[in-house]
Amino acid sequence: MASKQSLLDALKAHASKPGDASDITTIEQARAEIKALSGLFSQVTVPGADDMNYPPKGIAPMIQKLPAWIQVGCGDKPYYCVEKNATFAPDGVTPDKCPDFSKYTNHMGEQLHKNPALWDLLKNRKTKAGITLAMCIKTGVDNPSHPYIKTVGMTACDEDSYETFKELFDPVIAGRHNGYPADGIQPTNLDLSKLSDTDVDPYNKYVLTARVRTGRSVKGFMLPPCISFEKRRELEALITTALLNMKGDLAGDYFPLHGSKSYTAKPNGMSLEKEEELRNCGNLFQEPDSTLLLASGMGRHWPDGRGVYENKGKNLFVWCGEEDHMRIVSMQGLRERPTPEGKKFKEVVARFIRACNAVEEVLKTRGADFMHSKHLGWILTCPSNLGTGMRAGVMVKLEKLCKKDGFKKMAVNMGLQVRGFGGVDSAAVGGTYDISNAARIGQGEVDLVNITIEGVRKLVDMEHMLQQGGKDAEVEAMMKKLMP
Repeated sequence: MASKQSLLDALKAHASKPGDASDITTIEQARAEIKALSGLFSQVTVPGADDMNYPPKGIAPMIQKLPAWIQVGCGDKPYYCVEKNATFAPDGVTPDKCPDFSKYTNHMGEQLHKNPALWDLLKNRKTKAGITLAMCIKTGVDNPSHPYIKTVGMTACDEDSYETFKELFDPVIAGRHNGYPADGIQPTNLDLSKLSDTDVDPYNKYVLTARVRTGRSVKGFMLPPCISFEKRRELEALITTALLNMKGDLAGDYFPLHGSKSYTAKPNGMSLEKEEELRNCGNLFQEPDSTLLLASGMGRHWPDGRGVYENKGKNLFVWCGEEDHMRIVSMQGLRERPTPEGKKFKEVVARFIRACNAVEEVLKTRGADFMHSKHLGWILTCPSNLGTGMRAGVMVKLEKLCKKDGFKKMAVNMGLQVRGFGGVDSAAVGGTYDISNAARIGQGEVDLVNITIEGVRKLVDMEHMLQQGGKDAEVEAMMKKLMP
């Protein structure tokens, strides 16, 4: 029999190489011998795996303090909550009979109400990994409508979902993305030389921050709605290895969510002080607090396997394990006041592109890569983020312009999305809005950034004219030309 120390060393070496199964026979043999050595196996078990007050067997202490309807979505099982009428297919099995979608307002429900024959076509299908139609549409069935926005109503649970259930995904994607065709080809444009040189705020009075973000998914892993506890940890280890290999101004550190036990370098997650710091600058994500996210499976195992990477300059952040495998965010500026740095889009975009490339290069050295298709571009969990998955936006103060009738309608016609200070559904604070490109798919990355740059400049010019006074009629005439 091998020595205790050699077996322990073998397991530790294997654990440090997530995804490497080349020595699986040796490890299986080692595990068998370790089990025979009284007390030794407990030294190499995964922290938290057998804790009844932690996923997957229990609920994390911080989650136990939240309402019961949130708690049931943060364990190991699919979301099932009678209180919130979220009871569709908790076993993942697609019912034989199609639900009544006549009163649904999400894209998924509308498509199945319009074409109920799709149900019989798709109800018995499964992806190679076993994903069913019910798993993909659970969030949309449990949430028939939304008070403020038209939701998609379905998510992908693995890379094959979009193809296996394409007869439903394609019309839903077309509905969400202004008619994007089922045979469309998603272009890629990361050529910085084609980025607009327009100054979004020549007055240095209105734009606070510039921000570019996108998502990425790693091949070989289920997407967040259905990923297992063990695979979520394996994915975190793979992603953090890639992130911590970045050099120069991209170099930084990884901070697992407070209370997470999955990252051995920080076994209890980030400190409360670090959590507050990231929250205050808008770069911390929290547990799902809506049935849209909980029903889709986004809260499972919270907070395990999740965290935030931050570079030393605090202008690059990567979220690990939220709605997508990764959310890459490049930003600069201050929320409190305009600064010269806050409007330099070219710097923000360049850093964003370098970070995406750097992570991809390291993943490839470990036999991994990002999910991508010619038709859908970067494969992400929610169909709303397909294509580039990119939001290029600014925080901008539009105190007077926002009071004009048709302000948001005009912005939409300019290809822009207008959100409040805190994102979707939030209110503007002091006339400050998050303005970004509305489209995600059908155009390249730099093309979408240019829509934001040129559009924001027009909005800033109009705000400046209103601030000067006596130019309301002129601004209203400009707005009229930009209306549909």
